[in-house]
Amino acid sequence: MTSRFSVTVTVSAGDKTRAVFDSLDTDNKFYPENPVKTSIKLDDVIVICSESDNLAHLRANINSTLRLVHASHESIKSAI
Repeated sequence: MTSRFSVTVTVSAGDKTRAVFDSLDTDNKFYPENPVKTSIKLDDVIVICSESDNLAHLRANINSTLRLVHASHESIKSAI
């Protein structure tokens, strides 16, 4: 029996939400061999959904994604 793990994270970056989303979406598209299935959608907020059979991979993926959210937001903020 294989367990399936999933997590959904919602992020709002105010008026910078679209720019942060573009950064995340680009990164996600250029990592097709990612062992964690990740989808990123933009509504009024960014919704990141990830799932994996391996909890350690899922944790690492979410940590990396959240660091990218933070780095993107800080970079955009400092450029304005």
